Amino acid sequence: MKQTDNFSRIISGTMTWGSWGKKLSGPEMADLMNYCVEHGLTTFDHADIYGDYTTEGDFGKAFLESGIERSTVQLVTKCGIQMVTGRKNRLKHYEYSKDYIIWSAEESIKKLNAEYLDLFLLHRPSPLMEPEEIAAAVAHLVESGKIKRFGVSNFTPSQIAMLEKFVTVAANQVEFSLTHDTPMYDGAFDDCIANGRMAMAWSPLGSIYREENLQTKRIKEKLRDLAHKYEAEESQILLAWMLKHPAMVHPVIGTANKDRILLSIKASEIDLELQDWFDLLAVSQGHEVP
Repeated sequence: MKQTDNFSRIISGTMTWGSWGKKLSGPEMADLMNYCVEHGLTTFDHADIYGDYTTEGDFGKAFLESGIERSTVQLVTKCGIQMVTGRKNRLKHYEYSKDYIIWSAEESIKKLNAEYLDLFLLHRPSPLMEPEEIAAAVAHLVESGKIKRFGVSNFTPSQIAMLEKFVTVAANQVEFSLTHDTPMYDGAFDDCIANGRMAMAWSPLGSIYREENLQTKRIKEKLRDLAHKYEAEESQILLAWMLKHPAMVHPVIGTANKDRILLSIKASEIDLELQDWFDLLAVSQGHEVP
């Protein structure tokens, strides 16, 4: 059993809820949170940098208004990226000192009105990471009840192995979609399966609706056929493709649209046939499997 089995299979990504996207008001955020929870989507994904360090605070205020019981949701956030906007930095860089990691977790807890974090991630790997210092920070946060679990985002298996000499890594959030299938081949998902790590995927729809090229044209043609076959919406087929992977991937969906959220949640009910799964893979890669 994974340490993160209480997280909802579909995760709501909040990056565009605030000033980086929809600019939702407090009541709108609270309403959206309640809608998600009512439909079984209980896990919310954050990062301190979202909205130039403002979205956590906006969410936290709305969370208080929502009336949602803290114990019924899981809050995930990330730290480490130092932006120029929102902070007094000369250039973008990474910071993973013990004091900074502790301060960042405490700051996120305060902004989110959360009491504790269910999962706290290092946002991106830094060449200057010192695993013993990171482990000391995590130990302090766990022992003080401020975080339940520690994980990483965008880390390679070797970077995780380095950290795990000193601290348990419960999750890895990576970019994964039909148009970005690298984690299936670079060891990221093998590592999650072998070590009981939670696999999370950002940008789960990939570039299919953002770019027009030969790959996306091929995929869209196949999606039309499969959507008809499974009586589903095309984006649901994309999520169903991802959900079939044995790493038990948790897609982090970025939409703030209630209809799209409900469609995403229902995608977990679609069981793609084996050959349909490989058909999509072959269409995306432009050739049959070797």
